[in-house]
Amino acid sequence: MKEAEQRIQAIYEGVKARNPGEVEFHQAVWEVISTLAPVLQRHPEYTEHKIIERLCEPERQIIFRVPWQDDKGEVQINRGFRVGFNSALGPYKGGLRFHPSVLLGTIKFLAFEQTFKNALTGLPIGSGKGGADFDPKGKSDNEIMRFCQSFMTELYRHIGDMTDVPAGDIGVGGREIGYLFGQYKRIVNRYEAGVLTGKNPSWSGALVRKESTGYGAVYFAEEMLKVRGQELAGKRCVVSGSGNVAIYATQKLQQLGAIVVACSDSNGVIYDEQGICLDTVRQIKEVERGRLKEYTNHRPNAEYRHGGDIWDIACDLAFPCATQNELNESHAKKLIANGCFAVTEGANMPCTPEAVDLFHEHGIAYAPGKAANAGGVATSALEMQQNASRDTWSFEYTENRLREIMVNIHKNCHRTAEEFGMPGNYVAGANIVSFRQVADAVMAFGVI
Repeated sequence: MKEAEQRIQAIYEGVKARNPGEVEFHQAVWEVISTLAPVLQRHPEYTEHKIIERLCEPERQIIFRVPWQDDKGEVQINRGFRVGFNSALGPYKGGLRFHPSVLLGTIKFLAFEQTFKNALTGLPIGSGKGGADFDPKGKSDNEIMRFCQSFMTELYRHIGDMTDVPAGDIGVGGREIGYLFGQYKRIVNRYEAGVLTGKNPSWSGALVRKESTGYGAVYFAEEMLKVRGQELAGKRCVVSGSGNVAIYATQKLQQLGAIVVACSDSNGVIYDEQGICLDTVRQIKEVERGRLKEYTNHRPNAEYRHGGDIWDIACDLAFPCATQNELNESHAKKLIANGCFAVTEGANMPCTPEAVDLFHEHGIAYAPGKAANAGGVATSALEMQQNASRDTWSFEYTENRLREIMVNIHKNCHRTAEEFGMPGNYVAGANIVSFRQVADAVMAFGVI
């Protein structure tokens, strides 16, 4: 085992040297490969064929200029990215993120995570991610449209339903997907519905897609609690964020009898002791595109904490659904002290390594994002199936498929953790299940 651990440490040092300054990417790589020593011990062929080294290097990285005009007629310049990380199991698959914080390292970390998340679904999809350092906040619809059209004018060369299938992520919702798909259709002069997912169901999209990441995270949490002889009904929950994932995680929690008492946005936190009124949140965030501070105008008994910390609020279950590294060691200590006993990641890598270590030390049921939030990409793959067959499925049928996939992901992660002597460690279980699936495909294809 010691030899395998030394091998992994050497690989990690090599990744850091080849990708200087990309701290999030380093973090994502270590989170996976640090759990793989038992696998290398059992399967020396993975070391012989340098599988880990190959999985840590993207297959392609594309960076391009995105010029566009704002409503004042001034030319703006942004930078676009698309990273195809691994196609051993299928075409590259993963979202587009529009946010000023986006750098190449951000996209690489997300695409690397996507490799293992997509493998966990059991569906034939590889991994990719993309986006731009463009901030959609405060932009008009026309500015959003012009940016998306410029972005797709370059991106279209690199995507296709058998090559690379983007979807949405932070800053890219149904409006942006519509503008992107319209420009792709205009350029290629074909209705290739399967080239993008997250489309509106009225034009080739899948029902349940917008709900799927949040719903899937709740289904995973439900399975974690079942193993412990508990249920969601009656549990107090906090859900960070107020975007798509947070909204639909809240909706499913409420449907299953849980009480969501807090949510947040980048400005502050809403605490509603009686339970968050989801209709109010959706009106503010999805219709008015406003800020959560307006919630108290509709619910005067609720409390708005400007600049507040959602992890200060006592809860049974925590769902970090906003962004990477939002929940650190200090936050984890607060949650544990306040009685939280389960944490489910709706966002990608929202908990820092130190926080995760604390959860494991204190016996907290912890679901890593690559497993818990895989429902989004799973339903994207279901959308691809519908597009390929020129078919549409009902909401109920698609949601049942989603639930089956999430139950199977939980079962595989839980069983594998026990197989390798780490019962209840969903991080190790998820990493080992997905790594073996991708590694076996990579080996089968030879040195390519």
